This record gives sequence, structure tokens and C-alpha cells, in this order.
Amino acid sequence: MQSWQLQEAKARLSALVRETEDGGPQVITVRGRPCAVVLSKRDFDRLKGRKPSLVQFLRDSPLAGTELEFDRDPSASRPVDL
Repeated sequence: MQSWQLQEAKARLSALVRETEDGGPQVITVRGRPCAVVLSKRDFDRLKGRKPSLVQFLRDSPLAGTELEFDRDPSASRPVDL
């Protein structure tokens, strides 16, 4: 990651933004200490990671379409006092 001093980042914002797209995340420092990271929208979306809905997750599962067989207990239901 390339490092930019705050005053340089402010003066060359266009170059900083271009560099995030071409060279990845950029660190901004204040008084020599890292204080912020600028990253491209693509990297941000990847890190944020949209999670699929449960339905979509199950549809995309490698087990989707697999037939499931359940063995049911054939005994009578338990007695209930009413």
C-alpha cells in the first residue's frame, strides 16, 4: 500500500483516487501515523460482501435438488388428556 501525507492527499485527490483503482488501497497519514485508508468502490463492495438470502443460499447449495428420505415413526401418537 502506498502512503500519502494528509496535505499531499488533499492537494492530489484526483491522483489518489486513480491510484486506488490501479494500485489498491492507499494509506493516509497524519504526523507520520496511519489514520485512514482509501479504497476503490470495487474493493469496498468486496469487503462489505452482500450476503444472499436464506432462500438463495439454499438454491445455490451443492445439495439443491437432492431427494431427502425421512423414516417416520409408524407408532400411534402419544395420548393427550383433554
